[in-house]
Amino acid sequence: MARIVDVAELAGVSTATVSRVLNGKTVRPDLDAAVRRAVDELGYSPDRTARSLRRRHSDVIALVLPDIENPFFTSLARGVEDVAQEAGLSVVLCNTDDDPVKEQRYLQIVAAENMAGVILAPAGGTAALAALLERGRAVVVVDRPVPEPVDQVVFDNVELGRIAAGALIDRGYRRIACITGPRTTPTAVDRATGWAQALAAAALDAPDDLLVHADFRVEGGRSAMEGLLGTEHPPDAVLATNNLVGVGALRALAHGDHAVGVGIIGDLPFATSNVENVSLLPLRPREMGLAAARMLVERVRDGAGPVRTLVQGSADLVAPSSGVLRE
Repeated sequence: MARIVDVAELAGVSTATVSRVLNGKTVRPDLDAAVRRAVDELGYSPDRTARSLRRRHSDVIALVLPDIENPFFTSLARGVEDVAQEAGLSVVLCNTDDDPVKEQRYLQIVAAENMAGVILAPAGGTAALAALLERGRAVVVVDRPVPEPVDQVVFDNVELGRIAAGALIDRGYRRIACITGPRTTPTAVDRATGWAQALAAAALDAPDDLLVHADFRVEGGRSAMEGLLGTEHPPDAVLATNNLVGVGALRALAHGDHAVGVGIIGDLPFATSNVENVSLLPLRPREMGLAAARMLVERVRDGAGPVRTLVQGSADLVAPSSGVLRE
């Protein structure tokens, strides 16, 4: 079995240089190439257990998501996995079902198992991150911002709401409802705020009866849409602030002859992706996953440094081929 000294001898470098290359540190390009050639030629595999003991953490990270059945988070996970694999990190996927208790249990496991870090889409507006931060673990929060001092990659959700509601206004709708997620979810609140701002800018009313908080799932969207249709003055359009809520709203509208316009923040799942006369504001979750994983890898390798927040604005929100909206 090849040893690190064998790699160093074949590459013509010191064992310290080999170690730096294997740990992702920066060395001269020619030395990096020589080490990698020697590793391939000798079939060298580092002792991960020993490395873990020296560095006080493993080569495993956790990806903690609220709903892995949602295609948004599936695509985000793919971006994380692509970067992690390239960096020599393995990913453990955890699903919280938007339950803060389950989320806390997974975060405790991250600490107990000495994982290198965690990428977290929180179940609520905060997260139990103190224990991880005290241990020096790397933490990156995605999609849903938290007040804790950690790296974050989030959307400008107020802007998302403004853009999506504005598209419905441009199509001539005037009584526009909004179905959004729970009041405890920052993205839900912020996107509804953007909806209200767009209506106010167009001198349109945004009464309380047109704003419905539901869970961010298909059934939540369906039930909310049915409730709006059953009112004395139903809306002529509705903004669904995530993809699954949008699917639920479309299911409710499919039963009966309802002339209601629909705007959706996010891409529809494949099975409903060809629905006509629906304004979509497609997001870029894979790019969010890529950015979050790169931030985490940097934090794992270098540790210190100021906390960073990457806010993806209107220039980053929309898939390049879609312009601002796709109908």
